[in-house]
Amino acid sequence: MVVGITSKVSGNKFLKNVLNSIIVGACVGIGCFVGNIFGNIGDRYISFSLSIAAGAMLYIVACELIPNSKELKPKRVVSIMYIVGIIIGGILSKI
Repeated sequence: MVVGITSKVSGNKFLKNVLNSIIVGACVGIGCFVGNIFGNIGDRYISFSLSIAAGAMLYIVACELIPNSKELKPKRVVSIMYIVGIIIGGILSKI
């Protein structure tokens, strides 16, 4: 739905929206299949895959989202919320 809605808003034609959605859905299906294969191999592959995913998310947040958010809001508010989020994440990981 996200792919279709964003394509519709950008002005693409119906057929292109459907094709884009099918391609993205196929990639998700292939990813699930490959993930299932790696998950059945052993726990080390699961740990390795999760660490890569966590590193990618950390990179996106630290290098893309935080600098862009500082342009939208005052720098002090963004920095305080970033620190509060780290503290809350640390507390939740201990629960």
